[in-house]
Amino acid sequence: MRVAVAGATGWTGRAVAEAVLAADDLDLVAATSRTAAGQDLGDVWSVGSNGVPVHATVEESLRVGVDVLVDYTSHEVVGNHVRAAVGAGVGVVVGSSGLTAEAFTEIDEAARAAGVGVIAAGNFSITAAMMQAAALLAAAHLPQREVIDYASATKADAPSGTARELAERLDAVRPTELARPIAETGGMAEARGASVSGTQVHSLRLPSFSVSTEVVFALPDERLTIRHDAGSSAAPYVAGTLLAVRRVGDVVGLIRGLDTLLLG
Repeated sequence: MRVAVAGATGWTGRAVAEAVLAADDLDLVAATSRTAAGQDLGDVWSVGSNGVPVHATVEESLRVGVDVLVDYTSHEVVGNHVRAAVGAGVGVVVGSSGLTAEAFTEIDEAARAAGVGVIAAGNFSITAAMMQAAALLAAAHLPQREVIDYASATKADAPSGTARELAERLDAVRPTELARPIAETGGMAEARGASVSGTQVHSLRLPSFSVSTEVVFALPDERLTIRHDAGSSAAPYVAGTLLAVRRVGDVVGLIRGLDTLLLG
């Protein structure tokens, strides 16, 4: 299977690209990085040439003949990358955050029309997928919830892809109930967080966090908290991403959430 990685010089993208190189059944044929374009990927990593060309754009990478594009870039460009790949008839694994529910609807329609698959997850960690699955189960029975999203002080977007995906998928199970509408909040209503598909999401950006996501459900006189904490390396995201790479060829349209692959 011929794989291209967009963002292969980044924190998670490099770990995924290294894993693709090491896999017997996968072939890393291209990488995308605007800052390293024209170089050999191994030289960019300072490990010696490995024969993988780095292109400035996803469109250039796709021209070498690709079965799957893996995207670990940024919220600013991921949408265009996915559309370019789908338009070229290439399956996509999306690990970048920032796409809205409306964007995913458009991507699903385009992928179905092109007869290709897109697998997207706010977090490709196996344990994060289990957190999400547990939260979706709880949402069917507990009517009130809020989400807390923790990430590093320098994270560019908010909320995280993990938190956004969780809130949107929880709403599909059961809309949350608010005892007091946000618009009726006195003082500073924005202190109640951002409404993502009806669920209030609070994004904390502080040193020492990588990505942590917490959903708090409550009934009178009791609470249930489900939380996932990521460590300081990109290693937790590799296995789930490679699972999606190997499965995306069997998909037509969009699958959202690693838990859907694991439990579906």
